[in-house]
Amino acid sequence: MPTNEAFDIYDAQGNPLGTATRADVHREGYWHRTFHCWVVHPRWNGEPSVLLQLRHKTKDTYPDKLDISAAGHLLAGELVPDGIRELKEELGLDTAFDELIDCGMSAAESIVPGQWTDREFNHIFVYECDKPLREYAFQRSEIAGLFFVSLRDFKRLVAGEAATIAARGIVVNKDETDVADEDRTIGLDDLTPNSAAYYERLFAGIERIAPAAGIGREAQ
Repeated sequence: MPTNEAFDIYDAQGNPLGTATRADVHREGYWHRTFHCWVVHPRWNGEPSVLLQLRHKTKDTYPDKLDISAAGHLLAGELVPDGIRELKEELGLDTAFDELIDCGMSAAESIVPGQWTDREFNHIFVYECDKPLREYAFQRSEIAGLFFVSLRDFKRLVAGEAATIAARGIVVNKDETDVADEDRTIGLDDLTPNSAAYYERLFAGIERIAPAAGIGREAQ
């Protein structure tokens, strides 16, 4: 992953400060902007489910953790809608920005002493898609696998109402030429961290996708 990419940087109130490289941003702890898009299958395995990506072991932050369906940093000069490229680059999805549900922005701070300080303004979106796992043309240099978890179970996990939940997915083999089915039992430690306020915004957005599909009702 390039460390010389340039990001727009901000103070804690969101006032612009200029630009800095990815390496400097994570070393100095500058605030910067990201694009997050959670893909929701309306009827996977009979119920609304969330798509999680398995981060590649070479990622500079949270390697081998389950993460947002598609996400990335906004580069210097980019606007939030430009983040739609992450869906194409990471999952092979061609969609327009106006097809996404805007869940708002959530500020997040994560610090690993001696390694990095990550301060992000996360712009959160939701996209409804009924594509099966094996039809995703995902970016194997960045993503080691894809998993579905039921929305109902996912909400219970992040709320602390369940210690573990079931995840079913596919993982890439060692030479990245094929994928194999894999079932996992996952807990919060298997996920990249997000705050309670972040998840409140996310779940409110998911419930706005399509009332006719019953997503909000069935996920209670």
